[in-house]
Amino acid sequence: AAAAAVPSAARALAISRSITAMRAARKSMPPNATVGFVPTMGALHDGHLSLVKEARSQNDIVVASIFVNPTQFGKGEDLDKYPRQLERDSELLSIMGVDHLFAPEADAMYGKNHVTYVDPTGFDDIAEGRSRPGHFRGVATVVTKLFNIIQPTNAYFGQKDAAQCVLIRRVVEDLNMDLKVCVMDTIREEDGLAMSSRNAYLSPEERRAAPVVYKSLCAAREVYQSKKDAGELPMSASMLSETVSNLLNSEPLVSEVQYASVDNRATFQPLTEVGDEGAVVSVACKVGSGVRLIDNIVL
Repeated sequence: AAAAAVPSAARALAISRSITAMRAARKSMPPNATVGFVPTMGALHDGHLSLVKEARSQNDIVVASIFVNPTQFGKGEDLDKYPRQLERDSELLSIMGVDHLFAPEADAMYGKNHVTYVDPTGFDDIAEGRSRPGHFRGVATVVTKLFNIIQPTNAYFGQKDAAQCVLIRRVVEDLNMDLKVCVMDTIREEDGLAMSSRNAYLSPEERRAAPVVYKSLCAAREVYQSKKDAGELPMSASMLSETVSNLLNSEPLVSEVQYASVDNRATFQPLTEVGDEGAVVSVACKVGSGVRLIDNIVL
């Protein structure tokens, strides 16, 4: 994998399947050691591995987690068919030099009397939140729980989930958590498609059409850059979102454009115009039989 060079010697990977075991492992780590944490839902690809590589280069100890979090999936979403391949993922993490893997069962993370959630006000109103009601509450809750269990120095996330990154920074700041959130660039296939575990759902024909998602974002970036070069900022945000939508709708295999959104980089609140400070242009669409793809670009 080009994005994630493999260290010369794999480390012995310790695996904890319970919170008690993970807590004991965490307590046994040297008190002054820096701990890098990469939370995942498994089905690892080069995007995840680039986060692991970064964590490995910056921390004394690296912990990864694999947990398909049920509270961030909505009704009718792909919780049951989301790819699970713990053995393969463990091997990859070991090769990449991860020290410890936390891979709990769902009932360990959510006991039968579980009633407490972290509810980030306003996130159900942003574009991705409207498409997936309750999703961000699930993300905020599981990330808070994982941070409590792992107690990392640094935690690593990918820019592909741009709204999630803004949310997690908000949770860490609002709840006074003592850790640094590190957001790394999206890793892409050679044709521009953002790497995602859900890409495995694409048929060969759908996979050939999928790069239109990134192409639509690049087209918006070109429109923004040309306005900037001509000194014509601020510009209308709708011109950028329409550029994205029009290109996506020109691809017959794009069955639905859920949103093409232009948002503030720090808060993810929607913008009506974009100036020199830039924006995040993000998109969610369904391809072919209903595979949902998301991507974004920072202007």
